[in-house]
Amino acid sequence: MSQINNSRILKNTIFLYVRMLFIMCVGLYTVREILHILGVVDYGIYNVVGSFVAMFSFLNSTLATSSQRFFSIELVNKDKEALNRQFCLNITLFLFMVVAIVILLETVGLWFVNSSLTIPHDRLRTANVVYQFSIVAFSFQLISVPYNAIVIAYEKMSAFAYIGIVEAIFKLLIVFILSNTTWDKLAFYSILMCVSSAGVTISYIVYCRRNLEGCDFYFYWNRRKAISLFQFTGWHLLGTTSVVVRSQGINLLINMFFNPAINAARAVAFQVSGAVSQLSSNFFVAVKPQIYKSCANKEFEALQLLILRSSMINVFLVSIMVVPFVACADYILGLWLIEVPAYTVLFTKLVLVNSIVDATADSIICPVLATGKIRKFYMITGTLLIMNLPISWFFLKLGYSPQVTMFVSIAVSLILVVYRVILLRELIPFNINHYLIMMSKLAFISIFVYFITTFSILSYCEVDIIVLLLTILLSTILHVFLYSMVIPREDYKKIVGLIRNKI
Repeated sequence: MSQINNSRILKNTIFLYVRMLFIMCVGLYTVREILHILGVVDYGIYNVVGSFVAMFSFLNSTLATSSQRFFSIELVNKDKEALNRQFCLNITLFLFMVVAIVILLETVGLWFVNSSLTIPHDRLRTANVVYQFSIVAFSFQLISVPYNAIVIAYEKMSAFAYIGIVEAIFKLLIVFILSNTTWDKLAFYSILMCVSSAGVTISYIVYCRRNLEGCDFYFYWNRRKAISLFQFTGWHLLGTTSVVVRSQGINLLINMFFNPAINAARAVAFQVSGAVSQLSSNFFVAVKPQIYKSCANKEFEALQLLILRSSMINVFLVSIMVVPFVACADYILGLWLIEVPAYTVLFTKLVLVNSIVDATADSIICPVLATGKIRKFYMITGTLLIMNLPISWFFLKLGYSPQVTMFVSIAVSLILVVYRVILLRELIPFNINHYLIMMSKLAFISIFVYFITTFSILSYCEVDIIVLLLTILLSTILHVFLYSMVIPREDYKKIVGLIRNKI
């Protein structure tokens, strides 16, 4: 039995990595081309208008987690009728939520877009077209969540990967269509993205109905089960909401004080950060089951080692990619983008620095979720994340430049590193001092490597492809050497072994 499970895990990991790498490469390429085709202003309009709709995207990830949990329980119980009832209940709830959200977006949201956002007057009508199709696209995405969740619950990662790859191919097709159309490119882009969302949703529905048991939809309502579903998602919803408020809320705030071109620069920066985060988070997937198991068995010594090691791995993986990128950001963005919007380089550097600080988050949040005692944790950490919005508004109101929002985000993230471990210590035995000292050492390594690469190579040479490769090589050697000096020998061997096995 163990061999079969290991084979499935390996197979699913391969599918997910192929999917991730393909989607990441396509995503970076299409951002470059769409920015060039639409232009800085129209690209900024698309992102800021879409951001208001995307603020509800926290529902997707939270409800997907809940759906997967309940579907998995019914699969373990091998009760296909109960699974189908649970599936129908989820879709029924999702349909109700779609109606409620659409009503909210078509009233308050529509008023906000037309009265508060900074949009050139001659593009306001087009912005409304974008807004309407963004709502339709979001509705399709929300409906697809239960289908996506049941595919994952069945561990059909090949289907999950194939549909993701088809979606990425369609984005490439959108680039080709846009570059050869004479219509209003911004409005047409929003229509094509809506069609893409509809196509993905239909693909999931067709696959599930043809290949998986328990996916026949009919209207079903069970008050007790609905309450149970919402109770499970309640506090976790606060955590995901706060993350969305920090990202999409700041995007709207910047537009209110500046112009769509600044939103375009910020959108590009977060595309880069998202690619880095994807690469590191895939390594953490292997650690999650071990953390849950150690917590359930009250093996707290082993759990503390897992938390520390996974934090070190994530920081290492993010830092080793971020440091050379930050050092050569002007050159890399110039290679990647045909037109680099103002503030893009600065935003990208600050967002990537923030990603190093946030690299420790998963390793702390996972054991908290394992305990099930998340109310206080999410009340405090969620509130701190949301504070990004009023603090940023205060500084922007005083006349500061848009990058102040990223300095605020970095400061809040540093405070969260400390608060997360303090709150974790209240739930399980955990050596806070040892953890924070180790994370401080790793932060010092990132800073040290950045200055060494900058002053040893970049101060004397103009950046080209050879200098970039030398910078990456020197940064990698320094990271590996310094980590081997700082990390305890036993931990270093374990981390190297884990990375080697994953590769």
